[in-house]
Amino acid sequence: MTATPYGTPETPHLTVRGEADLDVAPETAGIGITLTARGRDRRGVLDDLTRRNAEVLELVKSYGEAVEHLETGSLTVAPELTRHGRGERVRTYHGTVRLTADLGDFAALGELVTRLFDLELTRVDGPWWALRPGSPAHTEARRRAVHDAVRRARAYAEALGTSLAALIELSDTGAELPRPPAFAARGMEPAAFAGEAAPPPLDLEPQRQHLHAEVTARFTMRPPEL
Repeated sequence: MTATPYGTPETPHLTVRGEADLDVAPETAGIGITLTARGRDRRGVLDDLTRRNAEVLELVKSYGEAVEHLETGSLTVAPELTRHGRGERVRTYHGTVRLTADLGDFAALGELVTRLFDLELTRVDGPWWALRPGSPAHTEARRRAVHDAVRRARAYAEALGTSLAALIELSDTGAELPRPPAFAARGMEPAAFAGEAAPPPLDLEPQRQHLHAEVTARFTMRPPEL
C-alpha cells in the first residue's frame, strides 16, 4: 500500500514541532590580534611588521597544545598621501598584520592576552566563546528536541483517545548558536610597565553558550473514536 502525503480517516496524520534550549559552558575561545607599524620608509615599515609578527607567533606557539588553531588573516602595507598640495606625495606608510587564534585552555588564554598587551602597537579583539563543531552539546540539544516532539505528539493523540502508530517524517530546522559580542582591547606599550613587574593574567569568565534545536515531526495515528 502506497503512503499518501496527507491523512485519511483511516490513517490520520499529526504534525508537531519539538524544541529544546540548552545552556552549556564554552569549549574554545578565539582572539584576533592586529599588529601595526607606521613610518616614512616603506621597507622599514615592512621590517617592523616582520619583527612584530615573528614575536607574536613565537609567543602564541609557546603555549603548545593550549592553542588549537593559529593563522594569519591578512597583511597590508599601504601609503598615505598628503592631504594638501599637488601631486601624489607619500606622507607615510601604514602596515598591519592580522592573526586569529583559538584556545581550549582558558587559563592560558588570560595569560596570553595579558602578555600580548605588553607588546608594542598590538591590538587584541575577543574572546569569542564557542563550541567545537562536533561537540556532544549539539547532539544533546537535538536529542531533547526529538523527545519534545514525541511528547507533544503523544499528548495530542491521548487527547483524542488514541495513540501514535508510526513516524512518517522528521526534519531538522537546525540548531542556532548566537555569536556573543566581542570584547575588544587596545594593546599597551611596553613603556607602560617600565620598571614594574609583569601584570597578573586577566581573569576571564567564560560566557555560557545557548543552543536552540528545533525539529518538525509527522506521525500517523490510529483512528480515534470521535
